[in-house]
Amino acid sequence: MDILLATNNRHKVEEISSLLGSHGFNIKSLIDYPGLPKTIEDQPTLEGNALKKAKEAFKATGLLSLADDTGLECYYLELKPGVVSARYSGERATYAENNMKLLHALKGVPPRRRNARFRTVVAIVGKDMQRVVEGKIEGDIAESLRGTGGFGYDPLFIPAGSRKTYAEMGMDEKNTISHRSIAVAKAVEVLLEIEVKS
Repeated sequence: MDILLATNNRHKVEEISSLLGSHGFNIKSLIDYPGLPKTIEDQPTLEGNALKKAKEAFKATGLLSLADDTGLECYYLELKPGVVSARYSGERATYAENNMKLLHALKGVPPRRRNARFRTVVAIVGKDMQRVVEGKIEGDIAESLRGTGGFGYDPLFIPAGSRKTYAEMGMDEKNTISHRSIAVAKAVEVLLEIEVKS
């Protein structure tokens, strides 16, 4: 089955492809379609943005499209940055800038109040179908950047039950527990259902 990952983010393509890889899907991404316009992520929820990306990718290519939107939700900050996590410090924000802004927002906040959760919503859109699934994991925000792996807020997020940030883990270790792996596992169930029906 051909599946289009509706993202130009190479880190996401690598991570999601590794999660889908063992199921024999033929995976493409928007990197393979450089002429397509970028989806404006202007929806108020992760669900809305994921669906919008998947719908636009399907409409443009006709391929079964899978899109995710991920948010880091800090309880002390009333679930911010949330839906604007990737643009927390501006439309063209770098990972480093976002991490620095989050550290500044939580400066002086004690460890017991630095709890947060990561949420990934995955939307799957094809002919006459659309489905949305979600993965989430609780954790804490570190008081300084730790580790060199991963991307985004990985150097700051310590998943519950671990002493390491995502960035201190290898991809295989991260993929056994991460919010994205939980969401993609649910998406795989949907994709296998579709494959059986077709």
